[in-house]
Amino acid sequence: MRLLMVLILALTLGACDTEKSQTPQADVKEPIGRVDISYAGQEAPAIPFEGPKGGPATLAAFRGKPLIVNLWATWCAPCVKEMPTLDALAEREKGRIQLIVVSMDMAGRREVDPYFAKAKFKMLEPYLDKQNVLMEALKTDTLPTTIFYDAKGREQWRVLGSMDWSGERARTLIEGALNPPGTKS
Repeated sequence: MRLLMVLILALTLGACDTEKSQTPQADVKEPIGRVDISYAGQEAPAIPFEGPKGGPATLAAFRGKPLIVNLWATWCAPCVKEMPTLDALAEREKGRIQLIVVSMDMAGRREVDPYFAKAKFKMLEPYLDKQNVLMEALKTDTLPTTIFYDAKGREQWRVLGSMDWSGERARTLIEGALNPPGTKS
């Protein structure tokens, strides 16, 4: 198991974008992650992780309303950059969509709580997965990864990499999942 955790950490560190861009960041209007629908229809895993108050949480507990799950870490620059846009999305979609952010920081609350205190998010709460079991269950090696589940707990799409969640591309993805073609909105 220890070897598996080391491998997951190595893959995660490699996936987080640390390479300098050829284009200055100021020129990039909207970060663009890669949309993946290859897992569409799969049920959310019943893997426990830690809730904001320290107790156990599972994705199944959120069924009944669409859910966006973001896997991130404090040491991942693209993750940290998109967090304010996730907070704004959670505020904008309150009542329509649930949104949780699950930290993959192995140091847990020691790293995450100071970050949240400094960021002063309005809507986000710190969920934790110090063993990175969600990443393994969700078959991802990229941070950030953001997954949209319908009200029945079935995956609709995922975004591998960062995105401006207040941007037009994110709105289109979310509206498309909430109001699929052929349904009345």
